Amino acid sequence: MQVCRSKWTVPGFAVAMGVIMLIAQAIGHHLGSGVVSLGIMVAFALVVLLGGRSETIRGLRGDGRDERFAQIDLRASWFAGMVLLVTVLGAFIVEMAQGRDGNPFTWLAAVAGVSYLVGVVVQRVRG
Repeated sequence: MQVCRSKWTVPGFAVAMGVIMLIAQAIGHHLGSGVVSLGIMVAFALVVLLGGRSETIRGLRGDGRDERFAQIDLRASWFAGMVLLVTVLGAFIVEMAQGRDGNPFTWLAAVAGVSYLVGVVVQRVRG
């Protein structure tokens, strides 16, 4: 599935998330950390926006995407999802082994499982 997006989509999303992190950390009385978070996200946005002729940056930015980029994106998303799922399950197991209730990892694992099932059902109905 090809998603049309502007070259500003990823950098704009990164800056917006940086601003949200700044606000959240400022509310939590960690303004310095919020400024650092915003700086990291703005730096990432600038790399993506001004990354020049790098094929990787163009793929992140949305320029010149083709089926190959779509497959790379799909595999990278799968890899990130697996790493996150193993991390959440591992943290849940550690929490349980320490006699705790497993939160917040319980609901994170539940969200992962339910979203996977919904994805399978949606893809099955569509295809």
